[in-house]
Amino acid sequence: YPLRDICPFTAMGTFNRSMSDSNRRSVAAEMARLLAVDVEVPESLEGIPRLNNQKSWFFGYRHVRGEGDIDTLWNVFAAAREFADSDQSGHREGFIKAYEAATEVWGVKWNLSTGLYWVRPWNFPVLDDPSRDYIRKYLGMEVPDNSAEIYAKLIEDLKAHFNQKNSPAHSFPELWIAAAPPSPAADRNRTERMPETDDVDDRNPEPELAPDRRPYERYSVDDILEDGCFLEPAEIERLLDLLKNEKNLVLQGPPGTGKTWIAKRLAFALMGEKDNRKLLSVQFHPNMSYEDFVRGWRPSGDGKLAIEDGVFMEAMHAASEDPSSKFVVVIEEINRGNPAQIFGELLTLLEPDKRRPEEALALCYPDKEGTRRPIHVPENLYVVGTMNTADRSLALIDLAFRRRFAFADLEPKLGDRWRNWVVTECGVDAEFAHEVERRVTELNRRIAEDDRLGSQFRIGHSFVTPVRPLEAGGTKDWFVQAVKSRIGPQLEEYWFDEPGKAEEAIDGLIEGW
Repeated sequence: YPLRDICPFTAMGTFNRSMSDSNRRSVAAEMARLLAVDVEVPESLEGIPRLNNQKSWFFGYRHVRGEGDIDTLWNVFAAAREFADSDQSGHREGFIKAYEAATEVWGVKWNLSTGLYWVRPWNFPVLDDPSRDYIRKYLGMEVPDNSAEIYAKLIEDLKAHFNQKNSPAHSFPELWIAAAPPSPAADRNRTERMPETDDVDDRNPEPELAPDRRPYERYSVDDILEDGCFLEPAEIERLLDLLKNEKNLVLQGPPGTGKTWIAKRLAFALMGEKDNRKLLSVQFHPNMSYEDFVRGWRPSGDGKLAIEDGVFMEAMHAASEDPSSKFVVVIEEINRGNPAQIFGELLTLLEPDKRRPEEALALCYPDKEGTRRPIHVPENLYVVGTMNTADRSLALIDLAFRRRFAFADLEPKLGDRWRNWVVTECGVDAEFAHEVERRVTELNRRIAEDDRLGSQFRIGHSFVTPVRPLEAGGTKDWFVQAVKSRIGPQLEEYWFDEPGKAEEAIDGLIEGW
């Protein structure tokens, strides 16, 4: 049947559905023209919840719609405006009454909160699944059921919480963004809507929350330590400050010093949460090219070549679409490729003071539409590279590349933190832990003093940190196996022209065991 009436929330939903922002603006502009609204449509629609295209009405089809359902939704719309714009207690009571009536409309549940947020985003919170989970988990407040009294009380409690200095959010828009940051590859279709089919039995079905919409685990320097980092807190803070200030950081050090491990955790600490959607990992290698990393011609499904964006451009797009969040690209073995060639013009744009639209440059290749649009690296995109200083098969890093990155050294950490971790978390015998530390430390001293090697060839703590708890009494067997299968081959590579020296070092590690 043709639609003969509409509620204000469904009307606003016509331009807050899952489509491109340009289409959303076009629909909004047409709606404004129809209603004689002379306010310009905003360029950015960030922070405005969208609807699922297939479930975008706040009222039911004719055969399930109550006679006064649409009028009831208009009533709560009007009452919400009065309540938001006035301090009079009567308006609060009027809103509660109108809200309670609206929850009786077929298909309306917590989705009503999204419509109210559109009306007055600074006065009404979105209470979809991710937001309610976030409120419970991070604000310690329960949202037991959808009722007018509970909703009105929750508004007051949340506003009081926002005034606390340590609150993770200080307004309803901040709360909504924090609860479910947008995915780089998907729209934020997270609001409950009326079922579109006629064969749904449950009047208000509770949808399953998609895995990538759940609130993410908070993450900080303390969490890095709890995960098993052997650096001192001050060292971690220094690395984190380097990343925040310089935006581009290379962690360099001997093999086994946990460069990739700490790189990813620094990324999470920078974000403040453990969100893998904002972390992109890639490994450089001799065949990595500009076309792989930035943009170039690729084979398409129809057997032809097509211009495609590389992994770094995808990260740039994701960061641009969500400027309130931090995104990190971790590049493993950054010196195994040719970074200056792989980054191309982006090498200049990586500089912190070049990350502005006015500094944008056009790429070698046009985009998919054939247009050469100038681009810039977003302020909220960070790069962490790792570099193995013991790999002598690699050339020196290009000086132009070095100027764009801060460099930090990681060293083998065999001390109290390492010892406590392997004993308490990995089941290493305490007495043998001291002996393992002594023997590896002595080996590293010999390596550092070797004129043909040096400190950059030392053996890192990862070589002697079990990846899983050992069985009781298994410390000796584990260490012998680690020496023969991991440390030994490394030493044989170091002293490839002096096999006797390598054999002596290996025997010294497991002597008497």
